[in-house]
Amino acid sequence: MSHDPLETNPELYRVIFENERVRVLEYRDRPGDRTTPHDHPDSVMYTLTSFTRRLISGDQQRDLELDAGQTRWLGAQEHAGENIGDTETHVIFVELKEPAPVASAKGPLGPSAP
Repeated sequence: MSHDPLETNPELYRVIFENERVRVLEYRDRPGDRTTPHDHPDSVMYTLTSFTRRLISGDQQRDLELDAGQTRWLGAQEHAGENIGDTETHVIFVELKEPAPVASAKGPLGPSAP
């Protein structure tokens, strides 16, 4: 089964650019929306809105608040998420297609991905 967010949550993610080196995704949700488990490769995330989310990976869970205009590096990870705030989430992901130069482990709950 694929864990590509475009297949697991097509109503929330869309491709806005892609080439052989990167894929750029736009993510939008509303308060109460949830994602099913999905993977992200190493990525850069840019927040267009401020939001509050819960990230779940296995038996771990983390709540976080992010302000609009933040840029963050996200190591490869698998998780599900839920908008637990009262604002919409709007994020851009730049996913890297090239392998990392050094082996990196998938973090259970990277810093902040939806």
